Amino acid sequence: MREVHAEHAEPLYRFLLRLSWGERQLAEDLLQETMLQAWRHLDRLPDSSESVRRWLFIVARRIAIDAARARQARPTEVGLNDLTRLPASGDVTEDVVVVQTVRRALPRLTPAHRAVLIELYYRGRSTDEAAARLGIPEGTVKSRAHYALRALRAAIGRTDAD
Repeated sequence: MREVHAEHAEPLYRFLLRLSWGERQLAEDLLQETMLQAWRHLDRLPDSSESVRRWLFIVARRIAIDAARARQARPTEVGLNDLTRLPASGDVTEDVVVVQTVRRALPRLTPAHRAVLIELYYRGRSTDEAAARLGIPEGTVKSRAHYALRALRAAIGRTDAD
């Protein structure tokens, strides 16, 4: 079986990779299943290397077809959504108002505060990434973010109690 695997696994994998549309994990699974079939029928494998290769390719093709049919028969698996992260309603008016309000308030901030908020909240960078990007210490990013949010609330007209 080691000789069969050593001689035929690589070309068989390339063949299965084409049949699986480049999905490496699927091709590896199909190769493993093909080799398992060869191991189960080791006593019935042909004597010549070329005949073994032909047998393996036929078996691999059938296994790939069966796998494709099985995927089509089953419904597509979907991950469970975190229902706490879904919007409460389909109305996006509130979101648009918030975005416009923040856009109008940002120019009222100092350039340093604005830069920190843009790096952290608009570009989604971590504090250490923002610090590297802005060329300031990480602690400075944290304190500027704190004071920038307070200034932004004041510019919008909200207090910390709101």
